[in-house]
This record gives sequence, C-alpha cells and structure tokens, in this order.
Amino acid sequence: MLDVCLLGCGGMMPLPYRWLTSLMTRYNGSSLLIDCGEGTQIAIKEKGWSFKPIDVICFTHYHGDHISGLPGLLLTMGNADRREPLTLIGPKGLERVVTALRVIAPELPFPIHCVEIEGTEQTFEMNGYRLKAFRVNHNVLCYGYALEIDRAGKFDPERAKAEQIPQMYWKHLQKGETVEYEGRILTPDLVLGPPRKGIKLTYTTDTRPTDSIRENAKGSDLFICEGMYGEKEKIAKAREYKHMTFYEAAQLAKDAQVKEMWLTHYSPSLTRAEEYMDDVRKIFPAAKAGKDKMSAELNFE
Repeated sequence: MLDVCLLGCGGMMPLPYRWLTSLMTRYNGSSLLIDCGEGTQIAIKEKGWSFKPIDVICFTHYHGDHISGLPGLLLTMGNADRREPLTLIGPKGLERVVTALRVIAPELPFPIHCVEIEGTEQTFEMNGYRLKAFRVNHNVLCYGYALEIDRAGKFDPERAKAEQIPQMYWKHLQKGETVEYEGRILTPDLVLGPPRKGIKLTYTTDTRPTDSIRENAKGSDLFICEGMYGEKEKIAKAREYKHMTFYEAAQLAKDAQVKEMWLTHYSPSLTRAEEYMDDVRKIFPAAKAGKDKMSAELNFE
C-alpha cells in the first residue's frame, strides 16, 4: 500500500486557505516528499504525519514556491535529533542551491546527500520502489516524477514441490531472494508466476503539456498534474509562462490512460476550482480538483 497526500495545491504564494504545492508519500516505513515550498512543514503537521520517516526529498525545479520551505524543515528535523542520512534529488544546481539555503541552517546532526539528475530522464531504486525523473517544459530546468512499486508473480506451491524445494526456502523465494541448496542455485522464477500489476503514481507541475508526461504517466493509478488556470481564456498566458490549463491537463490524463487525475498548483487568482470541473470531466471523467491534505491509499489489485 502506498499512502499519498497532496499537502498543498497552490502555486506562486501560500494563501490563508491554500498551502503551496507539495506531495508526500509513505511506503514500507519510509516517506518521500516532492517539493517543499514555504509552509510545507505546517501542512505536514496539519495532516498529522511525521517528519521523522522522510528520507528522500525531490524537487521539480528551484523556483521559491517549490523549495523555500527547505531550510525550516531541515532545522525541524535537526531539532528532533534526527541522525539518519537525508537524500535530496533535483535538477542540475541542487548542491549550489541547497548550500546557499543552508546559510540559515548550517549545523545539522544528520548528513545530506545531494543527487543531481543527469540528462532528460533518470531512474533511482530506493526503499522498495523505483523513482523516475523526466524532463518537462518550463521556463527553467524542471522535472516530473513517476513512482512505481513492482509486484512479483503469484507463488505456486505445486511448482515448488515439483522442483523439490524444501518449504523452509519458500518465503525467501517469494521475497525475490536467491537461495543455494545442495549445490543448486534456486531462483524466484522457479516458483513464481508472471509479474502482476504494481502501483504507479505520477506527479508533474510547472510545465506545458509534453510527450514525456504522456509516456511516463501512462497507466498511472494516480496522476497529479498542474492546472494553473481554470479559465479557458487564459490559454495564452499559460503558453507564455509555461504552465497548463485544467483542460490541457485533462487531455494528458486521457492520452496517458490513467485511472484518476488530481489537479494542483492553482494560480492565486483561482479561488473556486470546482466551478470548472464539469468541462474538465467532459475530457477526462476521473478528474478531481485537488485540495489541501487530499489523500489516497493506492493498493495492489
């Protein structure tokens, strides 16, 4: 099971009724944060989740509304006597940006490991999931992220018996481990069926529609996508500033054949996102207007 929370859904500036866009996920005892604008740690507190399990923070890009909350969050983690390493992932320039921000958080009791994304896409394996960063189209270097949790094939006890594998090794093979027994190397494929459908979450913001989004969001259980503007007449503004309208996001969701889409990163001028959703759902029926602390549990089928 993957817990997902859209901590905030605002763009540009936090508002009294809307925190800046940030996403937090929980899986298998570890937590991942994507973007950390001003007020993110308050949003986490409001949700009732903990800072302690956060071991990876990803950044889409380095505009202030996506990273300015980092120094405060680091200080909070340090004051909680965190000792475990923290991994930060982001576009080129990450180490320089983080070093500058840490002028106000210079001494921390835990190490920080900065990983700068190479090329147009890069995949990271960590904490039982696969995280893929892919380039999108904003007015600065910007990436979206797709998180996937694989699911092994179903265990077949009859095959295990036919292979004369002792029962004491079954659970190890089920977990994907390789076992040596009486000179034989026992591999999981001896007892497992074909891989089953896993879980997939895709998050992208601050971008025009791109093929990279369509390809990487394909088949997602949940697609969280920027919808800066709900007003159709603001399409020219969206193109100029490299953002998206609700309707462009909905078309991406339709093209990528995702199960569900949440809109996020609203313009401060957009006060009632739900007013535009009837037209959005004509394009993609499983679309929802994101709200602060909106949550979901993504489970294996």
